[in-house]
Amino acid sequence: MSAVITPECQELLRSLNLTEGEYRKIVNNLGREPNFNELAMFSVLWSEHCCYKNSRHLLKKLPTTGERIVQGPGENAGVVDIGDGIQIAFKIESHNHPTAVEPYQGAATGVGGILRDIFTMNARPIACLNALRFGPIGSNARNRYLFTHAVKGIGDYGNCVGVPTIGGEVFFDEAYTGNPLVNAMALGVLYDNNVMPSAAKGEGNPILYVGSATGRDGMGGAAFASRELDEKSAKDRPAVQVGDPFAEKLLIEACLEAFQTGCVVAAQDMGAAGLTSSSCEMAAKGGVGIVMDLDKVPAREPQMKPFEYLLSESQERMLLVLEKGKEQPVLDVFAKWHLPAVVIGEVTEGDHVRILHQGETVVDLPVSLLTDLAPLYDRGSTPEEPAPAKALREEDVRQSIPDIAWDTVTDWISRMMGAENIAQPRGVFHQYDRHVQNNTLLTSDQQSAGVIRIRNREGAFSGKALAVTTDCNPRYVYLEPYSGTMTAVAEAARNLVSVGALPLAVTNNLNFGNPEKTEIYYQLYYSVEGMKDSCKAFQTPVTGGNVSLYNEFQGRAIFPTPVIGMVGLLESDTALASPAFRQHNHEIALVGRFRPTLGGSEYAFQRTGRTAGKPPDISLKAERFLQAAVRDVIQQSWVASVQDVSIGGLLVTLIESALLSKMGATLDVKSLQETFSGLRLDEILFGETNGTYLISYDPAQREALATRFKDCPDGAFLPIGHVIENPTLKIDDHLMIPLEPLEHMWRTTLALH
Repeated sequence: MSAVITPECQELLRSLNLTEGEYRKIVNNLGREPNFNELAMFSVLWSEHCCYKNSRHLLKKLPTTGERIVQGPGENAGVVDIGDGIQIAFKIESHNHPTAVEPYQGAATGVGGILRDIFTMNARPIACLNALRFGPIGSNARNRYLFTHAVKGIGDYGNCVGVPTIGGEVFFDEAYTGNPLVNAMALGVLYDNNVMPSAAKGEGNPILYVGSATGRDGMGGAAFASRELDEKSAKDRPAVQVGDPFAEKLLIEACLEAFQTGCVVAAQDMGAAGLTSSSCEMAAKGGVGIVMDLDKVPAREPQMKPFEYLLSESQERMLLVLEKGKEQPVLDVFAKWHLPAVVIGEVTEGDHVRILHQGETVVDLPVSLLTDLAPLYDRGSTPEEPAPAKALREEDVRQSIPDIAWDTVTDWISRMMGAENIAQPRGVFHQYDRHVQNNTLLTSDQQSAGVIRIRNREGAFSGKALAVTTDCNPRYVYLEPYSGTMTAVAEAARNLVSVGALPLAVTNNLNFGNPEKTEIYYQLYYSVEGMKDSCKAFQTPVTGGNVSLYNEFQGRAIFPTPVIGMVGLLESDTALASPAFRQHNHEIALVGRFRPTLGGSEYAFQRTGRTAGKPPDISLKAERFLQAAVRDVIQQSWVASVQDVSIGGLLVTLIESALLSKMGATLDVKSLQETFSGLRLDEILFGETNGTYLISYDPAQREALATRFKDCPDGAFLPIGHVIENPTLKIDDHLMIPLEPLEHMWRTTLALH
């Protein structure tokens, strides 16, 4: 059937974020024109947020299987096995656009949504993390408003629902002004592989709506999340959901209890696209049809129209499929927790979703047309790098800025320690309850990874611990998407290894601009390639995640930001390493590939105000061997402290370890200059590198450590100083710098009050 697209139809399609080509595909496949309710369902299920139409063909390249993988991509969360009948469910998702227009609720409901992904799997939530990207907050009132209210939203929701926020990261750059990123990650524990599926099955089985009533908040949120922002985006405030963490806490307990009855066949949370996505995705996965009556859906607003029920993203709601005749035990559970639970439909034979309202059929569509036949756009198998991006990467930053003199080093140290991307996010993390549930061992303001003890089925501590982190340096990815994303994976693994954990698996959040633009698709394509190769090298399969595209404000894209969430296992929760020095007179050494560069570094940005140059190179082979060696010396108790060298370079890493220990340190720059004769002073102090750790140790362990690291390819064991009792930084005979003023700057730059 040929579609007739009138001016009125064009305007409607624009409002629903559908193209004319997509509309023609709908009409041709359906054999008729869809009514408004049906078209509204297409608008959300065919959005990038739901069907990944620009990215699905790329994501298929990622490694997704491994000996510890219980559940890979395709369900609400990935699941890994950590032994002794214990499994961990985890996932990361974005809530970027909602945060841009309503930061408190946008960030809060991001936490609520990711928690539902976890307990829908029959896993009890045990921890949250968040990866945040905002425009600079020092001189921009709007950026500070967005940042402080987003952090408060995250803290208030997580604190109220009773799940600790143990980790994450913050990064600031002008690229995120107007389009901040809030990526929320959560983890949960389940036992004996008792994963709750999301595929509906069983003709005649009832469909149960549970949780909060449906309102008009969050209307069309999935479509809203799949288009660019501009100065008029405040009008999209109704597309932002409103959260109720107390209702979420009840929903967690009620759902986990209901699953134990054995009467629940499948479960799905009502997240993006609400009732539309939850019902259609359950039907599609099960190869069945469904019928639902909107008159039975609990509503908190009068005279709601069918499309409002279908597109609402009201929070704290779930859809369950029950075994026919076994409804009452489940209804009793939700009555106990004082939550609405209403049968609103049933599973049917065939492949249609049929929606009733006031006795009439308002939707009758093939499920496969809404899901399996959603459009896919392949924009090229080997996209060419845009010339401006290549020129930026090839710019010689080293030549553009002169080396620093010794008499300016102290000033540059102060500036670096007070930089927003280096300052300790203590003011952020102190908004969060990090110790509720009494499982937290380390949090990200103490270490680059959060660490949490794992309980067994009986509730006792199992002796195991889980380390978890999020990471991505978007400057590296912007300059070189392939190696920059490999670095993000490697850095996440280094964060886990630094506490002694074995990296297990990855979840990712791919935050990019408009993929219809050549330069953005290039970034996305090679970023996925880099993730594929690095995850294979580290044997960390990808269990799922989220793609967030069209992150642009007034036509300007964010930095490409493929956030890596990674989990790692500690077989013993007592074998922990820390970045803090433990004892004065201990020696300090670098291990690994110390190849500092100014390209893409925080220091170069502070010098020039620009992001340019070639970022640090990376050797996956060297990284893999080095990480195994670092884990080994931690398990052997040969080291007192461990921290990987990352943003800010060697000197920032050294100062952080000193500040965390309330001790001081010496640094032998002269020996470093002799060993690396081609390096400038600022490259040694502030240049950034891949595959390097800073360790401290008892001098009695020096020989054992040197022997263990000598076989690492392209690596080194290089003593560079000592821990001293006085909280002072001593650099050769040139400088003696008290650490107290630096600590004040480091701890207060990101204070939120």
